[in-house]
Amino acid sequence: MRVRRSLTIKQMAAVSGIAAFTICIFIVIQLFHFVQQRRDDYAQQLENIAHSVREPLSQAVLDVDLEETQDILNTLQPVGILSRADVVMPNQIAALHTHFPPGRPVPQWVIRGFNLPVTISVPLYSAAASPKAPKPLAFLVLQADSYRMYQFIVSALSTMLTTYLLLALILTISLSWVINRLIVKPLRTIASELESLPESDVPYHQLTLPERHEDDEIGMLVRSYNRNQQQREKLPQNSESALPRSETGLNNEEQFVQRLQQRLSSAEPEKGFHLLLIGIESLRDDGHVDCPLISSIMEVLPEHCLMARLSYNEFALLAGDIARPFMAMRLARQIMERINAPQESHAGNMSLHPTGSIGIVQHTDEYPVSAQQMMSNARAARLSAYQLGKNQILFFEPELTEKIQKRLLQENEILHAMEQNDFTLFIQPQMNMKTGAVVGAEALLRRKMADGSYGLESDFIVLAEEIGVMSLLGYKILELGCQILADWQQRGITLPLSVNLSGVQVQQRNFLPELRSLLSRYKINPGQLVLEITETARIEDLDRALVLLSELRAAGVSIELDDFGLGYSGLEYLNRLRSLPIDVIKIDRSFVSVLPEDEVMVNIVASIGRAMNIQLVAEGVETEEQRLWLLNENIHLGQGYLFSPPLSKKEFERKFCQPS
Repeated sequence: MRVRRSLTIKQMAAVSGIAAFTICIFIVIQLFHFVQQRRDDYAQQLENIAHSVREPLSQAVLDVDLEETQDILNTLQPVGILSRADVVMPNQIAALHTHFPPGRPVPQWVIRGFNLPVTISVPLYSAAASPKAPKPLAFLVLQADSYRMYQFIVSALSTMLTTYLLLALILTISLSWVINRLIVKPLRTIASELESLPESDVPYHQLTLPERHEDDEIGMLVRSYNRNQQQREKLPQNSESALPRSETGLNNEEQFVQRLQQRLSSAEPEKGFHLLLIGIESLRDDGHVDCPLISSIMEVLPEHCLMARLSYNEFALLAGDIARPFMAMRLARQIMERINAPQESHAGNMSLHPTGSIGIVQHTDEYPVSAQQMMSNARAARLSAYQLGKNQILFFEPELTEKIQKRLLQENEILHAMEQNDFTLFIQPQMNMKTGAVVGAEALLRRKMADGSYGLESDFIVLAEEIGVMSLLGYKILELGCQILADWQQRGITLPLSVNLSGVQVQQRNFLPELRSLLSRYKINPGQLVLEITETARIEDLDRALVLLSELRAAGVSIELDDFGLGYSGLEYLNRLRSLPIDVIKIDRSFVSVLPEDEVMVNIVASIGRAMNIQLVAEGVETEEQRLWLLNENIHLGQGYLFSPPLSKKEFERKFCQPS
C-alpha cells in the first residue's frame, strides 16, 4: 500500500495557492503604485521641458512668427521621452505640431489600465499680459512616449514576479520541511509499522508512541488505537474466521465475494486491481488444491492473489497487486499455459488436454462498483471468450483486449531485438551556444527497424520496464556507452558522454557493482561518463537514491537530471533535490519549444537551478530565436536539431570530434 499524495504536498499546495493569490494582489497594487510614481516623474520632466522653451515660444506666437514657432518645436525632437509636441490655440485648434517618428505599438489593455499616454498642457502668455487676469495666447501640449512606460511596466512586473515567486518557493520549502518533521514523519512511521505487521499479530498489536507527541493529536490517535485493540481482544473471535471453508480447501463463492467487497469498500484508497474468472473444460478432477492442474495454476500466481472455486469447473482470482492490464494479460496467459499442459488420466495411459476461457475485469477506483457487479462483468467476459473459441482471453472491455494483444506483440519484438543485438547508440552533441564549441554529447538508444533504419518507439522505455527487461537493457546501454568512451580515450577524444538511466535500473541492488565493474574494465576517466536520470522516473526510495548517487559521485561519475519540471517537482521533491548530488539540470524540450513567445516555465526552472547553484542545459533547441533568447538569459549550453540530430558514432566523430 503506497501513499498517492503526501500530506505535505496537500498542505503545501494549499499554502502555495494562497501565497500565489496574495502575491498576485500585492504585485498588482505595487505595480500601480510604481506606475503612478513613474507617471509623476514623466509629468515633471515634461513640465521642465515645457518651461525651457516657454518664453521664446510665447514670443514667437505673439509675433505670429510661424517659422520661428515651428523651429522651436523642432528643437524638442531629440528629447527621447517625447512622442508629441503641439501648439494649440485657446479655441482648441492645433496651430503647429512637430513630426516625431511613429512610436512602437502598445497593447490596448496597458493604455486603458494605466491611463496612458501621459500628457501636459502649459499656457503661453505674452510678456505684457496682465498678472491679475492673464489670458493665454496658446497652449503648449507635450505627450510622453507610451512605449517607454510599457517597457517599464513589463520590466517591473517580470522582476517582481521572479523575486516574489522565488521567495515564496523558498518559504514554502522551509514550511514543508517543518511540517514534514512535525506531522508527516511520525505519521509515516506509524503507517510503516502497521504495514509491516504480520497478519498473526494484528489482533494484539500496540502502536509505539512517537517521541515528543505525548500531548498532541498524534499521541491521542495512538492511544485511541491501542485502546481499541485492547477492546478487540475481548471479542470471542473474528467474524470472518467463522465463515465456512469450501471442502476443496479453496475459498467458496460467498467468501470470495465478501473479500472482494472488503477490498472495494476499503476506507483507504487502493491502487487498481484485476478480477479474473477462469473456466476449465475437460477438468476430470474434483478441484481440490492437491489436484495437479490446480496446484500447477497456483504455482504461477504472484503474492497477494486470492483464488476461489465457484463451481466444479469455474474459478475466480483476485489479483490484488496487479494494477496494469498488460500485467493481468501476462498472468492470464501463464494460467492458460498451465491449463493447456497435458494431464494424466486415471482411466488409463491416455493424456487429457484441458482447454479454458478467461474473462478479466479491471478496477481503477474511478467509478463505484459492487462485488456482485464485478463478478457479473467478469463472467460476461469469460462467456464471451468461451464463444470465441478454445483458450481465449478477453477483457470486459473488448477494445482493451486488442490493445493488450498489440502490447504483447511489441514485447516479443523487443525480446527478439535483444537476442539479435539490434540495439545501438546514436550520439547528439551538446553545444556551447555562444562559441559554437562541442562541450559534450548524449547517447540515445536506437533499435534496428524492419526496413534497416534505426529508430525507437515513444513508449519503448515504459514497455521495457513493464516486461522486466529494462535492467538487462540498461546494462547493455551502459556497456555500449563505456565502449564508446574507451575508444575515444584511446584516440584522444575527451568529450564527456551522457547515458540515460531508468528509475527501475537505478533501484536494482546490483546496479552499482555492475557499473563499477564496467568503469574498471574499460578504464573510463573520472567525470567523462555522465549518468542522466529522468526526473519522471519512478524513484520511490529517495533516501536510497541519495546514498546511491553519492556513491556514483565518489566513483567519478557526473549526474544529470533530465526532463526537469515534468515529474515530481513539487515542494517536497525540490526540498529533497537540494540534498541530491546533481551536477546538471536539463530544461525539458517542451519548455524550450515555446520560446521566445512563452518564457515563464524556462524562467522558473532557470531560477530554481541558479538558486541551487546547478548548471543548466537546454534540450530541443531548434531555432535561432530560441538560441538567442537562451543566451540572453545566460543559459549557454544546449542541444537540439538546430545544431545536429542524433548521429551514428561514425558520423558524429567525422563531424564533431577532433582528437587532441
